Amino acid sequence: MALTTGDRAPEIRSGSFQLSKLRGKRVVIFFFPKSDTPGCTKEACEFRDASKKFIKLDTEIVGISPDQAEAQQKFASKYGFQFAFVADPDHAISEAYGVWKEKSMYGKKYMGIERTTFIVGADGKIETIFPKVTPEGHAAQVLEALKAS
Repeated sequence: MALTTGDRAPEIRSGSFQLSKLRGKRVVIFFFPKSDTPGCTKEACEFRDASKKFIKLDTEIVGISPDQAEAQQKFASKYGFQFAFVADPDHAISEAYGVWKEKSMYGKKYMGIERTTFIVGADGKIETIFPKVTPEGHAAQVLEALKAS
């Protein structure tokens, strides 16, 4: 069953990160396929570059990918990301959010992350879903949605 706006966001617990501890703030959760690849770097850097605007809106940013935590830490360090990353190597979180899907490249089918972003409200419910995200310009699109609601 796919998540829709108004649904309670599934809990995320990984290492020291716990989504429910952010209750009272809005949270932008962006799912991306792989750390340090061109599209994922573009998307994450746009969130980094707009981070002060998200802070002014009392909104946390969280990136989730199937990478190991070490790969995400290296990615965050390389680009100076100050927001949280959550490793999902067994794709349990991705499956709970309905973004672990069959994909196709050059005729070959495989399972992977469908680049998707969720805005979770201060009450823990999903306010907005951005499916099949295009990395370029996405952070601005999310900011506009936050300002509009």
